[in-house]
Amino acid sequence: MQKGIRYTIFKTRWGYFGLAGGEEGLLRTCLPMTRRGDVKCRLLRGLGDVRFENGVFRDLQGEISAYFDGVYINFGRDIPVALACPERSRRDGFSAFGRGVLMVCRDITYGNRKSYGEVAEMIGKAGAGRAVGGVLAKNPLPLIIPCHRVICANGRLGGFSAAGGISYKRRLLGLEGETLQNVA
Repeated sequence: MQKGIRYTIFKTRWGYFGLAGGEEGLLRTCLPMTRRGDVKCRLLRGLGDVRFENGVFRDLQGEISAYFDGVYINFGRDIPVALACPERSRRDGFSAFGRGVLMVCRDITYGNRKSYGEVAEMIGKAGAGRAVGGVLAKNPLPLIIPCHRVICANGRLGGFSAAGGISYKRRLLGLEGETLQNVA
């Protein structure tokens, strides 16, 4: 577990968004919710000793706010992440398979989609689409690791474990599609 974990909660057009992390990088995000207290509860669950800091990840806060305003933003690999999961005993909380899934997902750019099966194939585990879905259900960094861009091979949206569920996933994909139409 990282020491010196800091967090912030800030307002976006869609509601309050939360970020938590430390020296090693971003640990968790919480997609926008109406109530600040709900974001805090979801974001900090199981993190232990954390400190609020309004200006933490200031540049990222601006990019996230712009994203929810409909600006074309790719959250690339330049954002350091620490895939820690305090509920697990492994150092980073994810198996090699899980890390592979999250890193492949991280590379799915704005407005694009991959199927669960395609993600599995990309990490050399053809036929492991269900397992990909299981990893993405535990994604600690939604939006930064854009799991909303992973759908079923038949075009259905599949699942989404963030607050708001599948309707929230549909809304995120709609925002990205609308932005791309306005850019073209």
